[in-house]
Amino acid sequence: MALVGSGRALPAASISNDDLSQRVTTDDAWIRSRTGIGARRVAGPGETVTSLAAAAGLAALEQAGWRPADLDMILLATSSPDDLFGTAPRVQAALGASNAVAFDLTAACSGFLFALITAAQYLRSGAMERVLVIGADQLSRWLDWDDRRTCVLFGDGAGAVALEACPAEEDGLVAFRMRSDGSRNGCLTLAQVDRHQPLLGGLSAQVGGFSPIQMNGQEVYKFAVREVPAVLAELLQSSGLTADQLDWLLLHQANQRILNAVAERFSMPHERVLSNLASYGNTSAATIPLMLDEAVRDGRIRNGHLIASSGFGAGLSWGGALLRWRGPAA
Repeated sequence: MALVGSGRALPAASISNDDLSQRVTTDDAWIRSRTGIGARRVAGPGETVTSLAAAAGLAALEQAGWRPADLDMILLATSSPDDLFGTAPRVQAALGASNAVAFDLTAACSGFLFALITAAQYLRSGAMERVLVIGADQLSRWLDWDDRRTCVLFGDGAGAVALEACPAEEDGLVAFRMRSDGSRNGCLTLAQVDRHQPLLGGLSAQVGGFSPIQMNGQEVYKFAVREVPAVLAELLQSSGLTADQLDWLLLHQANQRILNAVAERFSMPHERVLSNLASYGNTSAATIPLMLDEAVRDGRIRNGHLIASSGFGAGLSWGGALLRWRGPAA
């Protein structure tokens, strides 16, 4: 598969750390020192996962030079859908991509990378020719805004990439690994509410709904700084590549200290580590494609560049990929 287009979309409202300190007991120095985050975008009225995903997808299509009707598939990575039955079909309709099958993939902060890897298999098999992969989340709707341990971390947004089939020697997915460890699921959850209502006689039925996001920050941090370097080292070794051959390190944007720790492990200079945490915080499945599009459009990522990427988070899940950016046809 070839990466030939990218796009992003963000809510209009930005909430700075100073703004947030008016609601919870915190301050800019406390948040920045622990996370690197300075602000986050929060969806307002009329801004949804569907609208953000569609806008990001349209931008990716335009960069690739495609019409919506050219798409065979839309794969939406999200853990905060507008509809639990699936939000990707809504995105398909919003784009007017009438020829595309559309479905959701849920893997939290690993979701975009998992979706990209999944889409690549359809393209490699010949089943599909053109696929749009979108990472979009609106976690602001699932936060406890009185809990400073979590509300300072997350933001809303969407990012997308356009992928197309190509000859094997031009494949932009150089290598990948995907991992899960459900025994550590409790470290980061957006769990169903345990509430029931009387039904018939002694029977009861569960009431739908979810609790706010809960996270053991220390355990998630330790997990990330251990597993992410390991999976990337495995990818480099299996591909016969070394870290100095990488043009960019593009990790899930969760915490600047994690980015710094992984970069130090591979002796990657600061200027080759992509980060926009300070402006957007953790947008879950959107962080990698958001950052990718930003770097493509400002000229940092260019045709042929080799990118080491990793997604990690709830599940617990994590994975890595070595990607080569091609960009749109001239």
